[in-house]
Amino acid sequence: MGLAKDRTSRIIFNMTPDDYCQNKAAQSGSSFYYSFRFLPVDRRRAITALYAFCREVDDVADEVTDVDVARIKLGWWRAELANLFQGHPQHPVTKALVPATKLFGVDQRRLNEIIDGMEMDLTHHRYHDFAALKLYCHRVAGVVGQLSAGIFGYTDPRTLDYAENLGLAFQMTNIIRDVGEDARRDRIYLPQDELAKFGVSSDDILAARHSTAFLHLMTFQTERAKSLYDAAFRALSPEDRRPQRPGLIMSAIYRTLLDEIERDGFQVLTQRISLTPMRKLWIAWRTWIVS
Repeated sequence: MGLAKDRTSRIIFNMTPDDYCQNKAAQSGSSFYYSFRFLPVDRRRAITALYAFCREVDDVADEVTDVDVARIKLGWWRAELANLFQGHPQHPVTKALVPATKLFGVDQRRLNEIIDGMEMDLTHHRYHDFAALKLYCHRVAGVVGQLSAGIFGYTDPRTLDYAENLGLAFQMTNIIRDVGEDARRDRIYLPQDELAKFGVSSDDILAARHSTAFLHLMTFQTERAKSLYDAAFRALSPEDRRPQRPGLIMSAIYRTLLDEIERDGFQVLTQRISLTPMRKLWIAWRTWIVS
């Protein structure tokens, strides 16, 4: 065990910042990884570094059980962002982000806003209404969408609206997929007023009670997610469609996932529905070719 740990430490120590971020992205198994593969090298490195940053701060919110310790760790990341924009980053991720700040408009304010969203996860385990949930989704996903759009490249300012709505759509898809998994962490991201509207209680979610009322609730959430995808596509101008193909790849993968969840009758309380890596790669390649 000791030798294996020491070997792993040496491997990490010998990694370049870009290698570290690539490893972080690949290990996650996220659908985002498949949309990066077709980008030019400089943009691929930038989006991979951004994604690695998101993974680092998200891991703090998800894996550190002591709220005070998690706050300290997120505070460290805020200080490290200050180091980045003052010209002396220390962490492999912030070192890898340096070119993105210079070439693609990745800025300190929006990176800090992502941390704001992660801090919400430390104390906000319920959301009264969609307005409150939307703020959370904006911080953890909409902002990421805007930063990503800058890395991919755009000319029409409306493309930032596209990226914001696409980020919200992705996050709503994640929320729908992860209802059961989140409930096992005592987190419910479905708005409380909408639970009440459809006759589903928080206890029903926590106890994984599947019902007709739950189906109606999830159908409503799915229609909201679809409307966000539609709003995103309406805002994407034809001249920016080609550079924004990575987002289109992600939307194709996520819409397919959403359709699978719906066809499966929203069996999300007790299982996590996902697409195979091969299917994601096929969707990514097909979307890249036709977009």
